[in-house]
Amino acid sequence: MEIARHWRQRAARYRLQGQRHRETGEVRFPAQPPAIGEDPAVWEAVELSGRGELYSFSVLRQGPDGYEGLVPYPVGMVRLEEGPLVAAQLTDCAEADLAIGQSVEMVTRQLLDTGEDNVLVYGYKFRPVLV
Repeated sequence: MEIARHWRQRAARYRLQGQRHRETGEVRFPAQPPAIGEDPAVWEAVELSGRGELYSFSVLRQGPDGYEGLVPYPVGMVRLEEGPLVAAQLTDCAEADLAIGQSVEMVTRQLLDTGEDNVLVYGYKFRPVLV
């Protein structure tokens, strides 16, 4: 992972920060630069609740490069309360405990260890809501 890119994305990764359109109320995640010709002031930063429901999920049994030691692990699409659909790893649960429509919440967890430079990268994952 490129450290500079990770640093630029820290608001989204650690605080689940998106944007809200000042006129329409539309919420998007992650935050994006304004479209060509669009007034940048029309989008305001908004911290998302981190709560939502599991829209879809799958279990990866063959991990991508660098994640082979973590398999199997569940990943899912989470529909946030504010509207955006977010892809994320699911944590603190067994595959058998997952169900479409289940309430989930964001948690901050380690994503990877970059190795030689000893940088630990943290970010958001989702887990079933604790009762």
